[in-house]
Amino acid sequence: MSDLAPDVASTERPWPQIMSRYRQPNRWRSAIELAISLAPFLLCWGLAWASVAYGFWWGLMFTIPAAGFLVRLFMIQHDCGHGAFFAHRQADDWAGRIIGVLTMTPYDYWRRTHAQHHATTGNLDRRGIGDVETLTVSEYRALSMRGRLRYRLYRHPIVLFGVGPLWLFLLQHRWPVGMMRSGVEPWLSTMATNVGIAVLAVGMVWVFGWQALVLVHLPIVIMAAAVGVWLFYVQHQFEETHWAPASDWKFKEAALHGSSYYDLPGILGWLTANIGIHHVHHLASRIPYYRLPEVLRDYPELKAIGRISIADSLAGVKLVLWDERRRKLVSFREALA
Repeated sequence: MSDLAPDVASTERPWPQIMSRYRQPNRWRSAIELAISLAPFLLCWGLAWASVAYGFWWGLMFTIPAAGFLVRLFMIQHDCGHGAFFAHRQADDWAGRIIGVLTMTPYDYWRRTHAQHHATTGNLDRRGIGDVETLTVSEYRALSMRGRLRYRLYRHPIVLFGVGPLWLFLLQHRWPVGMMRSGVEPWLSTMATNVGIAVLAVGMVWVFGWQALVLVHLPIVIMAAAVGVWLFYVQHQFEETHWAPASDWKFKEAALHGSSYYDLPGILGWLTANIGIHHVHHLASRIPYYRLPEVLRDYPELKAIGRISIADSLAGVKLVLWDERRRKLVSFREALA
């Protein structure tokens, strides 16, 4: 166990060399992780459909755990995008593309935007791709009344966590937004995923009936999307997060202090594939998610950096503006005080 304080440890440790020890996945373990995520998802989906088909409507409760397993499948897709799941590019890519039909996320398009997110997290001069729109206090004060109203609406919880997931997964992911001039790959990825989703939907209706699509699959996707957006939000939107102008931006500080350690209870940590250990993930994105707890075990000082609980994350929803003077996120009321 280290006797270094968290802030000292975060700057003095040779993290690239340390993290390289954890990057190699166990491919058998990865295959098992995929199986124990996909099989329960299909089982819960089937039980929910059976409840509709045979009239015991209480069985629709199985859509809730199905959504949880779909979130876990998305996290596997996420690791595939980083080349961290099988550590074999073709295996990772094709696993990610197939899962992308279920998660309604075009894999190759998303992988490119997510890579930009990793390269620019916490950089005030490179906001806009793969992040939640965040203004500084001075930028907000400079807005017109109409601009302030638009930003307030955007940051309202009903919009962010209600309308936002529907917009992102059902609509925005159907078109390569932000990648119009980035070559043919984002277009092929998006359109191929759209075709896959259409084939899945038609097949579902043909085999199981329209109720399977409308009453079972769509609610599962919507719930999983809402959880996914929430997780992404709390991973970077917390009071003591880190932002800096490009001239002062440093990758290590942005990774460790601009990403949270969302300390979730056991089953939630498992269902979300340890994505809450997000500061370590940003520090070394090639570490498979099932090895992230090993890093915290071996370097417990990391548990004190950016740690937030569920209660902290709920309280943090009101934090909407970056205060460059105080170097933390603040609420509208604090910004205008």
